Amino acid sequence: MTGQLRAVSSIISVILLVAVTVVLAAVLSVATVGLAETLDDTAPVIGQSDGEFAAQDGFDGGIVRITHVAGDVVRVSDIEVAVSADCSGDGTEKHGRLVNLPAKSGDRPQSDNIEGDDIFDESTGSLTERGADDTGALVTDEFRPGDVIVFRIAGGDCDLQSGDTVTVRVVHTPSNAVIIRQELTA
Repeated sequence: MTGQLRAVSSIISVILLVAVTVVLAAVLSVATVGLAETLDDTAPVIGQSDGEFAAQDGFDGGIVRITHVAGDVVRVSDIEVAVSADCSGDGTEKHGRLVNLPAKSGDRPQSDNIEGDDIFDESTGSLTERGADDTGALVTDEFRPGDVIVFRIAGGDCDLQSGDTVTVRVVHTPSNAVIIRQELTA
């Protein structure tokens, strides 16, 4: 009878050992899948960008151009443009943000595309100048090398003096990472 008890306890211990191994494997797989999901939200890499501020003759304000020179292609709906500008010449900054891109109104920023201080000119200009792909068709849903984000800072709402600084950040919203940062001088 003692031999039978030892045989049963041996079988039970093997079953318990297998159960513990299965539970550990399940916990590790769940943790690994969770880690892999967070890796999918990494920011794209814009390897090179360029910025330009062009004052407009006869107008206050100016035109800002941010060019995607090299790097990953980014969906336009996944970016926002944050702008800080010394609009009064006294060190006080205004902060505006272009959101809900691409703009629905002829590619011009409208009230539903603007958050924060309204320093953007909604009456003229466009938000993008697009490069053409190999077929000649204009790309409308991607921000890729050769494409330019363009907007006008409105005089009156933001009076820029010569030497004032405009800082532009292009933010990848899914990862909340700044993928382009340009500091421009008026």
